[in-house]
Amino acid sequence: MTETRAVITGIGVVAPSGIGADAHWKTVLDGSTRLSRITRFDPSSYPVTLAGEVPEFDVDDYITARLKVATDRWTWHGFAATQEALTDSTIDLSTMDPYDTAVALASSSGGNEFGQGELQSLWCEPDGKVSVYQSIAWFYAASVGQISILHQLKGQCSVLVAEAAGGLDSFAQATRTIRRGTKMVLAGGTEGPLSPYALACQLSTNRLSTSDDPTTAYTPFDGGARGYIPAEGGAVLVVEDLDHARERGADIYGEVLGWGATHDGKASRPGSGGSVDQYARAMRLALQRSGRTASEVDVVFPDAVGVLAADQAEAAAMRAVFGDGGPAVTTQKAQVGRMYQGGAAVDVATALQAMRYDMLPATHGLTDPAPGCELNFVREATARRTDIAMVNARGYDGYNTSLVVGRYED
Repeated sequence: MTETRAVITGIGVVAPSGIGADAHWKTVLDGSTRLSRITRFDPSSYPVTLAGEVPEFDVDDYITARLKVATDRWTWHGFAATQEALTDSTIDLSTMDPYDTAVALASSSGGNEFGQGELQSLWCEPDGKVSVYQSIAWFYAASVGQISILHQLKGQCSVLVAEAAGGLDSFAQATRTIRRGTKMVLAGGTEGPLSPYALACQLSTNRLSTSDDPTTAYTPFDGGARGYIPAEGGAVLVVEDLDHARERGADIYGEVLGWGATHDGKASRPGSGGSVDQYARAMRLALQRSGRTASEVDVVFPDAVGVLAADQAEAAAMRAVFGDGGPAVTTQKAQVGRMYQGGAAVDVATALQAMRYDMLPATHGLTDPAPGCELNFVREATARRTDIAMVNARGYDGYNTSLVVGRYED
């Protein structure tokens, strides 16, 4: 029996690179740095003052005021990315059985900004109250719930939580859901980590860059790597049953071919790069399930955390899978910041656009690779056909996920 094929028919990006797939792709190609001083709050008292913020975002363009007061900025980005993806896919949900549609998104920490505001009100305001929306706006499944309600997507809905790796796990979950009979699933994720409380939590990992120079603060795989810069936003993509996509004449970006997820089996320690073997195993599982070999992969979009030990471990895992030569490697995280789950979803969007336009974007933020990080980096935007792409992500405390996507072939 032939397995149902899951294809991607719509891309919605809401990230520091811009709003919409076209704006994102333009930024990726022009190489401009989208990191700057935090404006969501005054970061003067924090060692980290830079971030990647979504430019010129107005949530009122996407939802009503009534829904706005009940949700966090993280979910606002999810609303916007969903609308961009649905519009891009040209899918008409009104013609579909709601139980043939679903949502599978990832989240690291939920609605931090909303939660902090309410707790400040509780302890600082005379009446000592919190909003009735506190529990549902902060809850890490809020975006999945609110998006499914807004668009009446009543199939099996899921939220994936695996730090940055969950952004790829969502595509695996979406594909499994489609193979069980659902016709359309929204996959990906967004993040809203730019609030004082959220930043304090992130600082506890000792992985953030404290540089105040946007051009050199985040340099993954480079000898000068000093950590990463956090960012808000992410991407939502429409994953669809191939037969359904064909019936409605959809334009197909690519196909989900395979995935692999592993765990190191132990907590991350300061200065540790994580398990090379388990990370390599995730890549091999993804290749095995895709029915492709390592030699068939044209490009890899790595996790690129910007912490030297982790970058070296990632490079070692890639060499274990691909050998010393290996496919092209490119990352734009240094350009826009690390969006955790959202960043992995954005990488999938970038990989699909690279296939569509036969163009590999340049690796951003790399000058001189650190010892052990000598990979086949794309140093400048290069016209090249791409048929198979691997996207990798690692989550803090040992999560490893690899996703293989390919050019759609009839």
